[in-house]
Amino acid sequence: MTPHTDLSYCPDLLSYSRRKTREVMVGDIGVGGSNPIRVQSMITSDTRDTPACVAEVLALADAGCEIVRITAQTKVYAANLENIAREVRAAGCNVPLVADIHFKPDAAMEAVKWVEKVRVNPGNYADKKKFEIREYSDLQYEEELERIRAQFTPLVHLSKNLGRAMRIGTNHGSLSDRIMNRYGDTPLGMCESALEFARIARENDYHNFVFSMKASNPKVMIEAYRLLVARLNAEGPDWNYPIHLGVTEAGDGEDGRIKSAIGIGSLLADGIGDTIRVSLTEDAIHEIPVAQAMVQLHSKPSDPDSQLPTPALSPSYNPFNYEKRSSQSLTIQGYELGAEKPVRVFTTQERWNALAHKIANMGDFKPEIVHEKSGVIEIDPRDESAVSVLNGQTEPRLISVADGIDLSPLHAFRMLAFKVDPRHPILLKDTLQPLTGETDFLKALLPAAQNIGSLLCDGIGDAILVRGETAPGQSLRLAYNILQAAGTRIFKTDYVACPSCGRTLFNLQATTQKIRAATGHLKGVRIAVMGCIVNGPGEMADADFGYVGGAPGKINLYVGKTAVKFNIPEAEAVQRLIDLIKEHDKWIEAPQPISAPV
Repeated sequence: MTPHTDLSYCPDLLSYSRRKTREVMVGDIGVGGSNPIRVQSMITSDTRDTPACVAEVLALADAGCEIVRITAQTKVYAANLENIAREVRAAGCNVPLVADIHFKPDAAMEAVKWVEKVRVNPGNYADKKKFEIREYSDLQYEEELERIRAQFTPLVHLSKNLGRAMRIGTNHGSLSDRIMNRYGDTPLGMCESALEFARIARENDYHNFVFSMKASNPKVMIEAYRLLVARLNAEGPDWNYPIHLGVTEAGDGEDGRIKSAIGIGSLLADGIGDTIRVSLTEDAIHEIPVAQAMVQLHSKPSDPDSQLPTPALSPSYNPFNYEKRSSQSLTIQGYELGAEKPVRVFTTQERWNALAHKIANMGDFKPEIVHEKSGVIEIDPRDESAVSVLNGQTEPRLISVADGIDLSPLHAFRMLAFKVDPRHPILLKDTLQPLTGETDFLKALLPAAQNIGSLLCDGIGDAILVRGETAPGQSLRLAYNILQAAGTRIFKTDYVACPSCGRTLFNLQATTQKIRAATGHLKGVRIAVMGCIVNGPGEMADADFGYVGGAPGKINLYVGKTAVKFNIPEAEAVQRLIDLIKEHDKWIEAPQPISAPV
């Protein structure tokens, strides 16, 4: 891949500035340009059920959703968008509607007549996955592009003539054979897939489109979006199209919110993103306050530190390819950290004291090191004399950023990593302004996940301290869940679970909870729960096992990307999943319950 020194996705990694984009109109809603970051979601009702779809659209709009997406699997489903749109407008609601298209160009051609925007997935809009050809010659590759051009150009013309917008939305889980064979299942392949479609749009002087690069793994998602923006910058100033952000299949509850905040929040903090969707395996209405809270963190024109002079520094990491910062190991209070040792969880002395009576029974959620007794050296990374002293020391020391300084945590820790010799392990903090008293958990969770999770995904950080959440037990649970979501330290079962939509073939929320209850003790096992086949196999690339809707009432079970059990009755499927895990020697019996922090 092109070396990261030749690419740039962000004008300054040490201060905030929002990426400048052209405005794309989705109905009456402007995306990009000087518009605020827009919040969107997706309904879950069957697209043929007009009253249910209309009710869900209206409820989302009332909750503050600015753009609403509806699946359109086939031309028959797409045709009913006419009725849905008519009834939504008759109710006095002007929220723009988006048709979600996979596999069926004729469905897109029908849907674009009735809605303000169409989402197409380049990986499956005109491609079928047969893996008949393992190596594409240049001629075969060009022939495939011509076939795609023939399929996609009519939609471009119709969208242009009707004044419709489009999202060219690549998913890590659904790249075409052609892209997979040439680029692999990589962020580079995701970008190339989207750029092929964008070039066809531009050939026809159509520019009313946005891009997305979704993945269920926050590291992959972050790298893909960064690479896309860098590629757009390299193409030229008129490739300034808006960006739609999302972590697909984030899951539910606290885990889903943390994973979304890591992926979406870290990109927003770098000025990337003009509209966002938080994908939770919950009722869509619950996505809106989470998305609104994320946007609120970046609603000001700039962060406080953006007006301060920052030194011209080169990043100490490749922002397009994960590699852990090469610190040396230390032993503190009996725990090894740094180098390839586990990223450790710190707490304050006050919180340690509050939990002391039950630490022995806290299992994987226990505090490991007390901040005040750790010997950590805390500095303002702009203090050149303090940096010089650290760089002059031959032995590694645990370092961190001092509290109370006027830098955002993300920029402060980046600067510390850029300027201080990498042999010194770094203690990350979610906030540099410690709080006292009760805190709102969502308001603590989102910045903690964004600040710490983003740095971990860049390979920065050997220990973490969460203080934005003041409840002792919850702050520890939040710390461990951030490590899990960032893929840094796995201490429990990991789930990839998609949000429900009109394509879903079973009750995702109830099923996900049932699978969690049965398998939640399998430390280090990754299980994907997917409502349909659209993104299933690809998004399960990192999963050990998959539970995928194959037909109404029928489930297919996967090992990795390979389907191994077919058409299992839904009532039997969870037990059959357990049997499959046992077959592959990944099963252990659940331990006896132990106390957990509250």
